[in-house]
Amino acid sequence: MKRQACLICIGLSGLCSPAHAQLDASRLWLNAGFYSAHFDTDQGLRNANPGLGFEYALNDTWSVTAGRFRNSNNANSSYAGAYYQPWRMGNVKLGVVAGFFNGYPNAFDGGWFPALIPTASLERGHWGLNVAWVPSLDNRLYGAVSFQLKYRWRAD
Repeated sequence: MKRQACLICIGLSGLCSPAHAQLDASRLWLNAGFYSAHFDTDQGLRNANPGLGFEYALNDTWSVTAGRFRNSNNANSSYAGAYYQPWRMGNVKLGVVAGFFNGYPNAFDGGWFPALIPTASLERGHWGLNVAWVPSLDNRLYGAVSFQLKYRWRAD
């Protein structure tokens, strides 16, 4: 799994190549983590998951994302991945985010693992909201609806 995570990081670093030397600030979103409303409320999980992350829109359908946060098991987690959101319902984009996560003690000994998560995103002006349905994984991960408020430095 470490190799896959390294490949994602190499791919994300391509955004900093000379071909992308001038990133468009209106495509950059910053977030301060997540809020997770867990389905299984009696597990003593933390709902507030503070952290720091970014999302960069490559076009209207694809975005890359990476960050670090305090997860629901009260451990540090990192993530890297890509959003694919080809469908629209008004101002809401629908699709999935695919990527890798780590830091969950009950999942793969805290190591990196792949995830494919259905998502919806609402973006308007400087503010946006990603909503994800995180499925449960047999006493390794506890499912939740996760909310990620994001801020764009420069809106078009």
